[in-house]
Amino acid sequence: MNRKEAVVGETQHKGMPEVGTSLLSGVSLPAAVVHEPALAHNLAWMQRFCEDHGARLAPHGKTTMCPELFQRQLAAGAWGITLATAPQCRAAFHHGVNRLLMANQLVGEANMAIVAELIEAGADFYCVVDSVANADQLARYFTARGLRLQVLIELGVPGGRCGCRDTDEVMALAERIDSEQALVLCGLEGYEGVVHGNDPERAVRAYAWQLVEAAQALDKDALIESPRPLITASGSAWYDMIAEVFREAHLGKQFVPVLRPGCYVVHDHGIYRQAQHDILGRRPELERGLKPALEVFAQVLSLPEPGLAIVGMGKRDIGHDQLPEPLRRYREGDERPGRTLSVAGWRVTKLMDQHAFVQLPHDEDEPEVGNGRVRVGDIVAFGASHPCLTFDKWRRVCRVDERLEVVEVMQTCF
Repeated sequence: MNRKEAVVGETQHKGMPEVGTSLLSGVSLPAAVVHEPALAHNLAWMQRFCEDHGARLAPHGKTTMCPELFQRQLAAGAWGITLATAPQCRAAFHHGVNRLLMANQLVGEANMAIVAELIEAGADFYCVVDSVANADQLARYFTARGLRLQVLIELGVPGGRCGCRDTDEVMALAERIDSEQALVLCGLEGYEGVVHGNDPERAVRAYAWQLVEAAQALDKDALIESPRPLITASGSAWYDMIAEVFREAHLGKQFVPVLRPGCYVVHDHGIYRQAQHDILGRRPELERGLKPALEVFAQVLSLPEPGLAIVGMGKRDIGHDQLPEPLRRYREGDERPGRTLSVAGWRVTKLMDQHAFVQLPHDEDEPEVGNGRVRVGDIVAFGASHPCLTFDKWRRVCRVDERLEVVEVMQTCF
């Protein structure tokens, strides 16, 4: 089973911790943990960023697939939630998300049936289309169901992922959609994360302007049926560039600009930490930036030889496109602040399914000498890169306060 139930703080009846349970004494480890202070900061920070740039926020829900976090994002002011698949949209809708932006092609009658049921139930649903073949399939199905489907044309890049490859293709597809009563063209969608080149900043900016120009061409030819058309792009690495171009183009007069970062909600200790560093380098006026909120807590299982600790956490527990980063070490049941490890020489060298090999610095390799040295049973907090690949390993995630007391057990619905 590749997604396990983290039965934290197990009790005889509930299998979950009571609110107020200490992560360091009453929770079965390993456990995925979201820190409330950093989470609250990130929610407010990104919402404020979007509002300051005249854009709406539709965070990508695939990052967490956590209904409690969806509701926090919506309560903070998000316009809607972005998803990647029809089943993800169904899960979000069933947990109270009404506006769903599926930033992907809707292909296959089984997936179309899911979406039709959502529309019939009142969902404000959008998906993307990039080919006449897909448009024809959608038109046939939704005509037969007596429904109208809101679609966005996707503009891609040569060598990239999905999407029309140029504005001419966009315009031709728009004309075909315009001829289909079952399809409602609502604007343009793109994703800059697949843009590459020797000068990525220039390439992303050029792509953003290409999106603007294609959207304006659609508007000029009156091919967009929606009275408030959308233009949407932005992952978690280049949202500042997309927002800047959309604002420079004064799109708010014709379109609703929508940004779709997802990883911001918990940030990370890897690729998005670096991306945020680059953003703050481009935009030093952005105050403070995002904070990592997601960690995995696990215990030292064995100290089998000098300089090596084996920790009970592996590929089934934490993302590993980059190796996890040891952050702090705690004594089990000890409420004192943890010892910082990220600059102390601790380093993960290898991950197995449920074990991490951790290289220890020279002053930690005598396990039972002195209170300061590592012991079997010690608790280690690890940071991960790319939070999407950690959340999908857990069915339950502990949200904790600054004292590491559990304030909520959040469920995921992958």
